[in-house]
Amino acid sequence: MPYIPHTPDEQQAMLATIGVPDMAALFADIPPELRPKSFDLPQGQSEMSVLSHMEELAARNSTDLTSFLGAGFYDHYNPAAIKALASRGEFFTAYTPYQPEASQGTLQAIFEYQTSICRLLDMEYSNASLYDGGTAIYEAIMMAVRKTRKRTKILVSQGVNPIYRTMLDSYTTNLNLELITVPHNQGQTDVAALMDHLDEDIAAIIVQNPNFFGSANDFTQLFEQARKNGVVSILSVYPVMQSVLKTPGEMGADIAVAEGQSLGLPLSFGGPYLGIMTCTKPLIRQMPGRIVGKTTDVDGKTGYVLTLQAREQHIRRHKATSNICSNQSLCAVCSLMYLALLGPEGLKRTAELSIQQAHYAAERLTSIPGVSLYNKTPFTNEFVLSLPCEASKVINALVDKKFIPGFPLGRYYEGMDNMLLVACTEKTSNQDIGILAELMGGVL
Repeated sequence: MPYIPHTPDEQQAMLATIGVPDMAALFADIPPELRPKSFDLPQGQSEMSVLSHMEELAARNSTDLTSFLGAGFYDHYNPAAIKALASRGEFFTAYTPYQPEASQGTLQAIFEYQTSICRLLDMEYSNASLYDGGTAIYEAIMMAVRKTRKRTKILVSQGVNPIYRTMLDSYTTNLNLELITVPHNQGQTDVAALMDHLDEDIAAIIVQNPNFFGSANDFTQLFEQARKNGVVSILSVYPVMQSVLKTPGEMGADIAVAEGQSLGLPLSFGGPYLGIMTCTKPLIRQMPGRIVGKTTDVDGKTGYVLTLQAREQHIRRHKATSNICSNQSLCAVCSLMYLALLGPEGLKRTAELSIQQAHYAAERLTSIPGVSLYNKTPFTNEFVLSLPCEASKVINALVDKKFIPGFPLGRYYEGMDNMLLVACTEKTSNQDIGILAELMGGVL
């Protein structure tokens, strides 16, 4: 439907047709207290003026910083071929592939994406993606609640990204669910405490690998214990690291989710990103969103179709597995391109380089007097530094020198104001690490 601004005469003609004198009469049924006091919109401007204003706003961003910022989103190198291929009209303009006879290419691309994600996480089924990593965790707990029926408690490790946990709080505010957060133990996921909480009231348990502090974990025993208690195990992962770490499938997770930004998507000021979701066969009918299946037509030719779509567009709303209306098709296809271009060896090399640079950075930065490593167990490409002052002080001092040294943990964790989360990728050079060490040493 095109957007057509109506003239005052046209508006008056429409009002006359329905028998009301003016706009105020049209909205008379809405109580005054529920009406907006003001839309606070400026007067319309020309395209040239709007463009100039937007460029002025964009110029306020600092885009030439050397960043050691991670916390769930990472500055990996994206091959130029991704943008070139994803910009093709076949992918760029394709809408929801409802009609398989007209969208076989898009459906096949998504099917290949699902296959690649299943192989990466070592899981049995993947959907065609969700909005982002936090949304994927929420949808995962709803899968668990449906599967376990009357259970209403969710165990969440404090080692799960606090942004995701904030999203869960928001999503479940008006639901009959209780989120039980199990504190971390000096940056480690407290597996023993999580096991102690497992009982017949718990629908799901949520952990993250590597956890938010960068430490790698093996949750095999935890997931075994969860299964014995009828609890659905949900594992949030950093997809690049799954090429070198024990996979969710190897650990026995029931559902594995991830933020897919690190697979070929730019940081882009916060999105759009990609929610990865996979599960085991017993949970496939609880999986929300779209799933592309491969089949054959009456002539025996291969075809791709959307399948198992228990969405409210197709069935009664209260029986739908999700109210999500769209997937992230273009982002998913970009991730497929990234995985195909790098291949298993390339992805593994990316992870290894990122880990190597992080460990070099940890060595250099902990040589500064008063700075120590907070992680007590193996970490991957991210680690926590304990500083002799508030992390925000160091960050504010170094931003002026075009460096972002990391993420201040005090923003989300009480009593951790002196902790700085530092991330490296394959793009982080030894020179960058050396300069950071010099600058940080000067501030401390």
